[in-house]
Amino acid sequence: MSWNFYALLARLKNIDRWALMRNADRENVMEHSHMVAVLAHALAVIRRDVLGVPCSPDRCAAAALFHDATEIFTGDMPTPVKYHDEEMRLAYRRVEAVAVEKLMAGLPEAMRPEYASLLKDEGGVRDIVKAADTLAAYIKCLEELKTGNMEFKSAAGSTLQKLKGMGMAEVDYFLDNFIQGFEKTLDEISI
Repeated sequence: MSWNFYALLARLKNIDRWALMRNADRENVMEHSHMVAVLAHALAVIRRDVLGVPCSPDRCAAAALFHDATEIFTGDMPTPVKYHDEEMRLAYRRVEAVAVEKLMAGLPEAMRPEYASLLKDEGGVRDIVKAADTLAAYIKCLEELKTGNMEFKSAAGSTLQKLKGMGMAEVDYFLDNFIQGFEKTLDEISI
């Protein structure tokens, strides 16, 4: 038997993000998923080690790696379309559920429970992954703005407001202590 799960995941690099906007630097879903995993791990470490709240950075990072895996079948639907209204949101959730099942069919039965918990967010890490996903979007906006691409100005503002409105101390800590580095050029970053 030949299983296709990992071959499908490898195709995430072929799916561009931010399709409705002019990009100075294109980003694909695989690149985005890596950054979300790095940020989810960071937010979980902040939650656990700075705030003293139990959390598994490894579990958060793993879930983040797979958070957009269904886009192999759906593509990257732009946020204004995906969240246009409740009917659209529900329809997209149904499509995502079908995509998860298609992905799961690409694995041997013995491996499915582990990936189901990651793909279906059964590990209780949704808030961290969602925050990391939004943080990655904000960082993308900052990177585009640094190139002079004003197409991302409004998105940067609304995404920052969304981050601040999450009411998550780990997000606030990241914004206060780490986001400034993303606003600098390589020459301005000192280690």
